[in-house]
Amino acid sequence: MQAREYSAAAPVTPEVSEPIKIDIWSDIACPWCYIGKRKFETGAAAFAAKNGADAPDVVIEYHSYELSPDTPVDFEGSAIDFLSGHKGVPTTQAAEMVDRVTGIAKDAGLDYDYDALQHTNTVKAHQLLHYAKAQGKQAEAKERLLKAYFVEGKHVGRIEDLADLGAEIGLDRDEIVRALETDEYLDQVRADQALAQEYGIQGVPFFVIDGKYGVSGAQEAETFANVLDQVWTEREGARS
Repeated sequence: MQAREYSAAAPVTPEVSEPIKIDIWSDIACPWCYIGKRKFETGAAAFAAKNGADAPDVVIEYHSYELSPDTPVDFEGSAIDFLSGHKGVPTTQAAEMVDRVTGIAKDAGLDYDYDALQHTNTVKAHQLLHYAKAQGKQAEAKERLLKAYFVEGKHVGRIEDLADLGAEIGLDRDEIVRALETDEYLDQVRADQALAQEYGIQGVPFFVIDGKYGVSGAQEAETFANVLDQVWTEREGARS
């Protein structure tokens, strides 16, 4: 799938050294978001390797998107129960969906464990990501939460569990508890969701690259590398 042009304000001609900004809308409870993250990382690494020291840095900011905001914090049941009972997917189809995404994740180097996975509401996890961003650790928090949810079977909906995960990456546990109990970052979560609606984002992952191009879904690494190449080529052309 080719990147499609993204409607945005007229760009200012950047300096060559200016990083390429990547805004990513995703959810913790989104299997394709973790797969897409890995594929983007592979594509960005290929872009950097191809272009060497002259290539600009790639800077990522994650934005909140809830696929199932009505999910209870403590959902009782398996992944198949969730898809069939909560989403209305036939049981056989739900099992096939789980098997398929597990296989694709495996190809991306991710060992999903749907037997251990604990479905939950992710709004508090998104608030933790905003808290982590304020501390300069959003990337670490995003990876930790996704791995905890899909690989390790940990709970990512309860404040105490989230505080433990945040502490593992060097965040202040007591401050996490305080921030989540007071919903300090809930407005930022809602602002991300409102912006997604304004942009017409209807599914995740969704990547906005340099404020100009949108890539929807967990595309192949080559697609991401090509879009980064295109952005850099356009920058070079604007300066010549």
